[in-house]
Amino acid sequence: MTVTSRNSGLVGGRPVVPSRGSLRPLGLGEVRITGGFWADRQRVNGSATLDHARSWMNRLGWIGNFTTGGRGSPDRRGREFSDSEVYKLVEAMAWEVGRTGDPGAVPGVDDLVAAIASAQSPDGYLNTAFGRDGQRPRYGDLASGHELYCTGHLLQAAVAGARTGAAAPLLDVARRAADHVCDTFGPDGAWGLCGHPEIEVALVELARVTGEQRYLDQAALFLDRRGHRTLPRDHLGWSYYSDDVPVLTATVLRGHAVRSLYLSCGAVDVAVENGDDELLAAVAEQFDRALARRTYLTGGVGSRHEDEAFGDDFVLPADRAYSETCAGVATVMLAWRLLLATGDGRYGDVVERVLYNVLATAVGDDGRSFFYANTLHQRVPTGTPSDDEERLGFGGGPRAPWFEVSCCLPNAARLLASLSTYLVTADDAGLRVHQFADAEVDTRLADGRRVALTTSTGYPDDGAVTVRITRTDGGAWPLTLRVPAWAAGAELVTAEGRRAVPVGDLVVRRDFTAGEEVRLELPMRPRFTRPDPRIDAVRGCVAVERGPVVLCAESLDGGDL
Repeated sequence: MTVTSRNSGLVGGRPVVPSRGSLRPLGLGEVRITGGFWADRQRVNGSATLDHARSWMNRLGWIGNFTTGGRGSPDRRGREFSDSEVYKLVEAMAWEVGRTGDPGAVPGVDDLVAAIASAQSPDGYLNTAFGRDGQRPRYGDLASGHELYCTGHLLQAAVAGARTGAAAPLLDVARRAADHVCDTFGPDGAWGLCGHPEIEVALVELARVTGEQRYLDQAALFLDRRGHRTLPRDHLGWSYYSDDVPVLTATVLRGHAVRSLYLSCGAVDVAVENGDDELLAAVAEQFDRALARRTYLTGGVGSRHEDEAFGDDFVLPADRAYSETCAGVATVMLAWRLLLATGDGRYGDVVERVLYNVLATAVGDDGRSFFYANTLHQRVPTGTPSDDEERLGFGGGPRAPWFEVSCCLPNAARLLASLSTYLVTADDAGLRVHQFADAEVDTRLADGRRVALTTSTGYPDDGAVTVRITRTDGGAWPLTLRVPAWAAGAELVTAEGRRAVPVGDLVVRRDFTAGEEVRLELPMRPRFTRPDPRIDAVRGCVAVERGPVVLCAESLDGGDL
């Protein structure tokens, strides 16, 4: 696999950098959020959430596992997948360094990388829960052990470090770990796959950074092995692991929501890099069906608590909504990949819905508490979690500072830190604005011309979005703005006047001049949204939406509601 200027991702860092596709994502060095709704959340993420997560991981011994585990101590603490939370924290820290451009903004990255590296075995294997004296043997529990899952998050952290210049030494650790995976599970190795997909998407991105073809081939091999019921069957069934039906022939996302979505992300990446249009179309169809039949109004997914899973079609009870925060992050990951691959602006609508109604609500205003599950209807009050104890239950109730399983906070943190890379893309001729925020953009078009612009908005409170061209090298090019599906009645205001525009992609093509402005006005009237009558649990109910936000009625609002 060849590393090119398109797929290297080194322009300030980008989480996803396909070598082909309809759209090119812009990096942290090309797009910067400067104020407003998301800037506030990024500031809290960088100043509070990262330190909060690291403090808890230190306190619980998850970080210490790398130093004690590296010496062969059996006194490991935490669940078998706690390594992955440390890796996600490192990834979030790397994106935060890339976002701010200041290596000193996030102290301690080098110490974490050194601790991680100290636990790596000479053959490249790296996991603190398996393979040492007093522990289970390596790869002795592929269904539930999460070893390859943890390795996947290690690789993603290393990719972030390489693309931002933070945690760069982690790339060598990741390559050795990936080589071990390829040697162990490659064509001449053991037939195996992980019960929790993640290694697939991570191997592809590592291949994009390094140019190493074997990483892409291994990801494709893991995908080919999935769906043949090779993992041991337990009470959750093969669908829980997405091991019941091959990816290519499945018709809908099912089973454990995060696992299913991560697997689909890996499948899209493999399809794009290998030019496999059939696989790409299959995943898009599965996702579209899940969006239409298995997704809450908020964009959340997962209606089964027992296995954190998708329910059957139209089984979407509000009071039993699981809607895990990690599943929201994974939905953004998949929608973004499909948007880049296909150019279909509908996926930008999906990203927007999840950002405002899952991500933005999952993390508390202080950045030090969060929801694991995002229940839509809380019938009775629940107790306030202790600030000093892990919460054991995941569904419902107030935000908690930490959970026994705390995958969600570092997952949200890495998305928030890298969020500006999800706002704007370039296509073959111009730029496309997918998400609205106060931001600055400075990049080059496909033909090499330099273009810079700002976007200004009070979104989501206000529906006016102004794009101001601050630099252009001359010649016509298209500026495309996403008009959300909910925004019927939107208007475009330019120097020529005001006109109504339909929902979908709005293309403004002209020979722009510096100082020229284009304003999109989206209607922000509150609206009732009625459910599909096939959803038994909410038949006869309505939701209230305003702009991209699903509003929440609370008992404190008064009985007249």
